[in-house]
Amino acid sequence: MISRIDLRGDALPEGPALRDLLPRADFDVSAALEKVRPICEAVHHRGDAALIDYAEKFDGVRLESVRVPVQALTDALEQLDRSVRAALEESIRRARIVHREQRRTTRTTQVVPGGSVTEKWVPVDRVGLYAPGGRSVYPSSVIMNVVPAQEAGVGSIALASPAQSDFGGLPHPTILAACALLGVDEVYAVGGATAVAMFAYGTESCPPANMVTGPGNIWVAAAKRYFAGRIGIDAEAGPTEIAILADDSADPVHVASDLISQAEHDPLAAAVLVTDSPTLADAVAKELEPQVAATKHIEDRIVPALAGRQSAIVLVDGVEEGLRVVNAYGAEHLEIQTADAHTVADRVTNAGAVFVGPWAPVSLGDYAAGSNHVLPTGGCACHSSGLSVQSFLRGIHIVDYTRDALAEVAHHVVTLAEAEDLPAHGAAVKARFGWKVPGK
Repeated sequence: MISRIDLRGDALPEGPALRDLLPRADFDVSAALEKVRPICEAVHHRGDAALIDYAEKFDGVRLESVRVPVQALTDALEQLDRSVRAALEESIRRARIVHREQRRTTRTTQVVPGGSVTEKWVPVDRVGLYAPGGRSVYPSSVIMNVVPAQEAGVGSIALASPAQSDFGGLPHPTILAACALLGVDEVYAVGGATAVAMFAYGTESCPPANMVTGPGNIWVAAAKRYFAGRIGIDAEAGPTEIAILADDSADPVHVASDLISQAEHDPLAAAVLVTDSPTLADAVAKELEPQVAATKHIEDRIVPALAGRQSAIVLVDGVEEGLRVVNAYGAEHLEIQTADAHTVADRVTNAGAVFVGPWAPVSLGDYAAGSNHVLPTGGCACHSSGLSVQSFLRGIHIVDYTRDALAEVAHHVVTLAEAEDLPAHGAAVKARFGWKVPGK
């Protein structure tokens, strides 16, 4: 069901050479880009009419309007199962606790007497958030996008999720209920690349946004790339990933269940176990079979995900080598299930989120740890972070110098301007001192 990669015996290569040995899904955003281009331009030129036509084509429903009535949000919340509501409310509460602590404060640095630089943090004016609605419904993604935007102080928040023919052209009612719980009443029944285009260009119903965030399929990722530069984006999210670094202290039942938990997202989902224990590897491989047989989404998601080239059990000589492997891999989700999990976790440098020990499964982070589950995929954790309050803030430097403070450094400014063959830069300083620069 799952392949093996044996990296024992020989010295592990460095950098890209090691990454090339590790499993990864094929996810060609460049190829998808050409397919979403005409969709995005149709939204640009035809606005809501294009959104309605594409909802009929892709979602099988003809809409009268893409904007979801506020009453539909209220109704969805009133009809929501009480236990689901309680779980969503607790997820929101914990996410707020964590994300509120991420707020940045204005800081002024006195560089010299009379010369200071202040960095103030300003939220983006308007964001468009995306909640997928394909194979599964993700109210948790609504929480993970909305809470950090709200805690950052974003003034205008809109959310899009695909129209559902089973619900009269509205997004899934649990998505709508989550929006109602969070106080977001600007919601659109728009999915995929068309949602990104709607937020980027704006339409008759939806004003343009400054930024778009949220997970999605390859078409969403391609649309984000198409609009890079016009709008801010969080990331080009690819298929979800879990990597588990484990030794012989790990419980194979836990490890197998955690691999399956990510495999059920998508047939391209990656499930990777890195271990120095052949005994654990054998036990996990054996445990996968009955656990897979006992769950849902077997043939359409879990089996192809586990059997795909993106998933594997990777054998290494020791935990030290395992650390090198997982740091090279840069997983979206990384579990550490070793005898000294906290010490090992402290040495992780590349991961979207790290889950320490046997009682912190990725599922906890997906819903109720308080952390954010919108995380970098495809190895991007080597240079990028997950969604946070910081994602929605812009740092602005305010430079405040007196005459004396400028005079003290003026000759250095002029010298560097001349060294770069930019004499007008220096002249802008000289003009303030009657063309005779102090210190020269």
